[in-house]
Amino acid sequence: MFLDESGFLLVPSVRATWAPRGQTPHLVVAGSWTKISAISALSVSPRGKRVALYLRFHPQQNIRAPQVVRFLRHLLRHLRGPLVLLWDRSRTHRARVVERLLQRHPRLHPYFFPGYAPELNPDEFVWMHLKRDLANSLPRDVAHLRRLLDTPVRRLRHSQQLLWACIRAADLPW
Repeated sequence: MFLDESGFLLVPSVRATWAPRGQTPHLVVAGSWTKISAISALSVSPRGKRVALYLRFHPQQNIRAPQVVRFLRHLLRHLRGPLVLLWDRSRTHRARVVERLLQRHPRLHPYFFPGYAPELNPDEFVWMHLKRDLANSLPRDVAHLRRLLDTPVRRLRHSQQLLWACIRAADLPW
């Protein structure tokens, strides 16, 4: 299982787009650096046949250790058997409350990716996919931003092909 956090801002990410010659598109930003933080995990079935995406959004919050603990508990309820957890060395992952949870649940086996190697984590490609789908959008507020995320999240969750593409995009030997 690969775990990571990210965020989505009201300030849109801008990407190249098509427009009639001489009519440069202008994006009018509704808000400031208001955001939705998110935590997700990609899990691969024990036999490597299926991939699943688990995702939680936290409007107007940063992901801290308590959110990580709640998310790990959620995963423990939904996934059976031993879980190999691969994640980065962020402070939230090394917090005491997270370490206590890991000690209480010996079926969770955490391993850290090397420092400064996000290209190894397939979950980074989940964020890349979702942010690409939101490019040039103009959310009016946090609730609208959350609604804009619904379609790309649903598409990603229900497509084994897209989820496997995230796994294969990571620079990991399979």
